[in-house]
Parts: sequence; C-alpha cells; structure tokens
Amino acid sequence: MIPPISRRPRRFLVGAAALGAALTFAAPALAGTQPVAPAKSAAPAHPAAKAPARSAAWVAGTRAYLVITAPGDTSAVRSAVTANGGTVFSYFDAIGVVVAHSASGTFAATMRGVSGVQQVGATRTSDVPADAYNPALPANPAQSTTPAGEPVRWDMSQIKADQAWAVSTGSASVKVGVLDTGVDDQHQDLAANFDAADSVSCAYGKPDTRAGAWRDVDSHGTHVAGTIAAAKNGKGVVGVAPGVKIASVRLAEPTSTLFYAENTVCGLVWAGDHGFKVTNNSYYTDPWQFNCPDNADQAAIIEGVRRAQEYAEGKGSLQVAAAGNSNYDLANKTTDTESPNDSTPTTRRITNACLDIPTELPGVVTVSAMGSGNVKASYSNFGNGVIDVAAPGGDGSNGVYSTLPGGKYGTKSGTSMASPHVVGVAALLASANPGITPAQLRDKLAVQANDVACPSDSRCTGTTAKNAFFGEGQVDVLKAVGATVPPGTYFENTADVAVGDNTTVESPLTVTGVSGNAPAALKVGVNIVHTYIGDLKVDLVAPDGTVYTLHNHTGGSADDIHLTYTVDASARVANGTWKLRVNDNAAGDTGRIDSWNLTF
Repeated sequence: MIPPISRRPRRFLVGAAALGAALTFAAPALAGTQPVAPAKSAAPAHPAAKAPARSAAWVAGTRAYLVITAPGDTSAVRSAVTANGGTVFSYFDAIGVVVAHSASGTFAATMRGVSGVQQVGATRTSDVPADAYNPALPANPAQSTTPAGEPVRWDMSQIKADQAWAVSTGSASVKVGVLDTGVDDQHQDLAANFDAADSVSCAYGKPDTRAGAWRDVDSHGTHVAGTIAAAKNGKGVVGVAPGVKIASVRLAEPTSTLFYAENTVCGLVWAGDHGFKVTNNSYYTDPWQFNCPDNADQAAIIEGVRRAQEYAEGKGSLQVAAAGNSNYDLANKTTDTESPNDSTPTTRRITNACLDIPTELPGVVTVSAMGSGNVKASYSNFGNGVIDVAAPGGDGSNGVYSTLPGGKYGTKSGTSMASPHVVGVAALLASANPGITPAQLRDKLAVQANDVACPSDSRCTGTTAKNAFFGEGQVDVLKAVGATVPPGTYFENTADVAVGDNTTVESPLTVTGVSGNAPAALKVGVNIVHTYIGDLKVDLVAPDGTVYTLHNHTGGSADDIHLTYTVDASARVANGTWKLRVNDNAAGDTGRIDSWNLTF
C-alpha cells in the first residue's frame, strides 16, 4: 500500500497558497472476516443525546470507550459504568451508545461481563486530552477582504456547475452539515449561508453548543464548506450549491485534528436530529484506518458509528464520504500500515472485512477524486463495488481553490476536496425534490453521473458504466438540475497542444449550427497547464481573424490558467473556426493547452 501524502483528516495533498498570506503546509494477527451482529432498530422516541455533569476530573491514563447496549434506555448500563471504575461522559439513548471514560486498565474487560452490555471498545490508544473536560473555544480569526471578482475555476467547469447556476443555485431550506475540523462562519464567502443555530462542536464526543465552538481548528473544514456553498456574491469563489445553508459540526480535536469514534457518533446523531439533508465526511474515524470486526475494540467502533449513521439516515440525512488518499484498492485489502495514528503505527494484515468508516458503511456515498481532464487523481483510493461516484479533487499543480479561515482562499487536493462537490450536487437535487429520501438521493446521484471509462490500468476493473476508479461516473451538475447544454451552443477541444519556450501555438475549434453573430457575453473556458504563467499571452481568435486578448503576461510565477473569460464577440459571425492562441515569450518554463471551450 502506498502511504498517503497527508494525515487525517483527508486533507490536501499539496501546499495551500492563500490570498493575503502564504500557508506552509510483534506482527498483528490476520484480521478475521466474521460480520458484526446487527443491532436492534433505534428508538427515536427517546432523546438522541444527553450529557450529564462529569463526576471526576481528568487524570493521566484516562481513556475513552464506546459501551454498546440495546437502543432505548441506557440508564442501567450507565450505572454499571460508574460502578466499575468509569464515568459517563455522554450518552445517546436512541442508538444505545454510552461514551465512558476510565483510567482503569481492566475497565473494558469488566464491562464486557455486565448484563445488558453488548460490546465495549476503547476508541483511542492514547489518553483523552485534559481539554475534553473544559474545552477551549477555537480562535475567531481576523478577516481579510478580497478584491471583487469571481472567476470560474476548472473544477466547477469540469462538472458544469458554472452552467447549472443559471438554472438553480439551491434552496435555503436545504441544510448541509460539514462534519470536519470546523468552519470559519465569519468568512465573507460563507457568512451569508452559515447556519449558526444548527452548528456545534462534537469534539471529544459530546455536543458543545457554545457560540463559536464550531469554528475551525485547522483549515480543512472551511475549504470543504466553500466548495459546497460559497456564496455567489462576486467575491472569491462560488460553491456548487451557493443557495443552500451550511452548518458546521466540528469533529476534530484541537492540536491533533483527529476524529475519534465518539466524535463521529455525536456528529452523525446531531445531523439526524437537526434536519441535515446531506453531510460531508472527508475523514476516517481515528485512530484506525481500517476497523476489523475480530478485534473487540474495533468491533465496538464499527457498531457505534454504524448505528449513528443508520440513525441519521433514518431521520432523512444522506452521508457522503471521501474514499481516501492512499491510492489503495478498497475492494482488495491486504495490509494497513497507518494504524493506530494516535500512538505508534504498525503494519498489520487485514481483509475486506475491515472497514474504513464511515466511508464503507452501508448507505454512505463513497467518492473518488479526479484531476483536471477527467482522469483519476494519482492518490485517490478506488475499488470495484466500493466507489459510487467521482468528482474533481485536484492533482499535481491543479488543486481545488476554495475558502480558508480569516477571509482567505487557497488550493488543496484530495478526496476531501472531491466529496464536497458531490455533496453540493446532492443539495441541488434535494432543493428540487422536497421530501426526497436518502435512498432516492443516492439513486439520483448515480443517474446524473457521466460514465468515465477505465484507462489502460489493470487495477480499474468493471465496465464503462460502473468501475473501480469512477463508480457510476463523474457528477454532472447541469444534468442534476434537470438541464442540458442546448445543441450547437457548447463546443470544446480537449486535444493537448504543447507550449514550448519562445513559441506560439494554436488550438482550433469549429463552431457550426449557431445562427447569426456570437453573443456579447461569449464564454471562453481556458485550461492551460504551464509553470510561470507570466510568460504567456493568451488570445481568442475569431473566424475572421479578430483577436481578443484574454491573458497578457500576468500572474508572475503562478502555475496554470483554469479560468472562464467573457468576451463581447457580438460583431463576429458565430460559425467558423475559432482558435485559442498561446504565445510563450521566455525560456525555462513549458506546458500545454489542456483543453478549452466556447459557450454561445
């Protein structure tokens, strides 16, 4: 297995350049294949979560446990926790899950013998931080501002989100949960769509509803939120569904930014109880990359998170999750080299019975990542029968540009960046179909996706319609909102044209079937891969030879051009051969025209 380039959460794989600031960026036994026994159905009549006062302060050696019992009433098991050397940190009656703390090394073994206890599992291999008992509020960063301008980025044009916005931007009645490192609710591109009333911190496994507890302890969650629903306000970026509401459910703990099972359980139950139509889950449940059911601790983690996901789905919430960044075949598991990630990882042999959760839980939509140009991102996990759909996640120098804390923007790459594109599509589908169920949303996500055939890679098994790399295909936002590009109005050339030093090259595009002249707002989508774009002059050449300059030696040392320009070409006949002309007038940096398009 190739190790991931980044640690949990499923965050960016390359450094993020922010506007206004620069960011740095003894062998275990073979896992068995016995299934975890299904739990009884949840009893929604009981409160979803309660958090009594803690009876003891933190001490060194304190560990966290999921204690699993029958859904409905956990009072007897809670009493047993206290009687056997533990304290009840929080509990979720509706799903029969108690989060217990204990510094006793025999706590789990003792509790497994208690009547009514079905499973017990340690959720960590390191101590619960003292911060759990008196959590500090995350910082509320000072906000930068950005000049006006909201150019269409490559990821949005690749899935036709920019064309879909003319049809629908989504409904403010649709709430989307960002289960992540937190969200900067003051960001100029997020504030208008932020739902503070339904935001919370679930770090450590108990809802913290204090104002600001939901804020970002990293930057990952804010970036994800922007891809889903950054406002269409003329600034920065536009999300896939800029008209829907987003709520932050912070799962990550400060400093470690890890997402433990109790945090995930708390977040998913919160999502169900607060009416989130869709949630984004760009993480795995720490500390185990894969949880194996023949290990008592990991079996309890699987069951607790499974019940929480089932509860949320039963309340009408669809979970969408990132596939992971290890270039790993999730349908043919053999080893885990990354676990546990909160102490000392070891290499262990595993089987397909071991699950990446919540990604591989029933009902969760699993998303792989694509780079610019409809190819699998080099790092993206895959798996025939595991991947449901694909979306842009960035690769190499082509990252996904989105919001960062403090009013900033920057690029990140990863399946973490692919998943929120799918969440945005699901939010648009829910906006157009009030009352739609999670199962119906899953079906619609599959139907709207465009098939992507396997490349010449033996790992990509399956058919063009559904395969290991792309599942049902890449999401298509325009199809999702019930529209198609009218015949004759959209033209694209995807052939690569090399751009060498001190050369001028052209890529032709023949337009037919369009009557009269081109529009006053002709859209020119340009995807050029080239280092140091200050070397470049980029022109659109009309069929009659008229030249429209799009990019004129600006951008300095920045890489690549992935923008959509607007040109007043109303004086030129539409039909004929248009050209994209690129001039490189310096030495030392080369590239290519990757693709370009015209929308009339």
